[in-house]
Amino acid sequence: MPSPLRWGIVSAGKISHDFCVALSTLPSDEHQMVAVAARDKQRAEEFAKKHEMPKHFASYEELAKCSDVDIVYVGALNPQHFDICMLMLENGKHILCEKPLCLNHKQAKKLIQYAEIKKLFLMEAVWSRFFPAYQYVKKQIASGVLGEIQEVEVSFGFQLEDVDRLKKKDMGGGTVLDLGIYTIQVSQWAFQEPPQQIVAKGELNSEGVDVDVEAELIYSGKRKSKMHTSAKKQLDNKAVIKGSKGQITLLQFWCPTKIIDIDGQEKEWVLPKGKLNTVYQNSEGLRYEAEAARQSILEGKLQNENVSHNDSLLFAQIEDEIRKQIGVVFPED
Repeated sequence: MPSPLRWGIVSAGKISHDFCVALSTLPSDEHQMVAVAARDKQRAEEFAKKHEMPKHFASYEELAKCSDVDIVYVGALNPQHFDICMLMLENGKHILCEKPLCLNHKQAKKLIQYAEIKKLFLMEAVWSRFFPAYQYVKKQIASGVLGEIQEVEVSFGFQLEDVDRLKKKDMGGGTVLDLGIYTIQVSQWAFQEPPQQIVAKGELNSEGVDVDVEAELIYSGKRKSKMHTSAKKQLDNKAVIKGSKGQITLLQFWCPTKIIDIDGQEKEWVLPKGKLNTVYQNSEGLRYEAEAARQSILEGKLQNENVSHNDSLLFAQIEDEIRKQIGVVFPED
């Protein structure tokens, strides 16, 4: 009987809370929440209490050195991902890191190479791909039910202009890294090949980060994905995958429990409820990526085929190119 995977949590913010709620829906003999680290000792203490964790730390270094932790979930702000992940890898921890993995391709490449040298599991937490809905759609595409994939149309937008982590450059803001990663990954899920061309236009705020972006990823045979991300307004937030024989729509495509299948019928997968309420919608679905990480580690794998290292490098390349075209530059570039 394998021993439970022991989780350490980096940062005591909203997404870390939701991740712990999701972990609580999984069997405790398979997943254990051991420790949390936050820069504010009181926040770490309150978080540990709320999620019934035995340990809390006021620094990420202490968590990195904690011998009771096997894997670290990194829920910190985008610009901190690279340094935190490097620290955890140095100390022999497996990693599940919130998306975007890093701020750019250069950082992502360095991080992935280091994880491979250390022979440790590293995955970008593109949780969408582990939902049963995504796994079902993948099978439908692979079996040829949709015919040849010709177009993806996807939009992701909310009124988010007042949210600091989206509007501020020093927080790694902008819709490309926050929302665009989702529209990019669903396009790649459908086409399964790198785009041959990228065309993007966007609107920047006074900080120089993007608040509204329209992009086209153009694939072989002039097939394309049309993407729209916005922090200015609510969009319809669905992904339509169109093939030569029909289409499938992922409703709330970043965390879908429902799709409209090729026959026009709605198909649903119900999520379990956690012990506590989540901040964000359908966050109990974070359980799927947590379990995938456990399975990969049990099998001695350094990556998971649903979000491979090459997938993450390609996502970062596409994000870099869109940012370059619309003029968003980070100091880390």
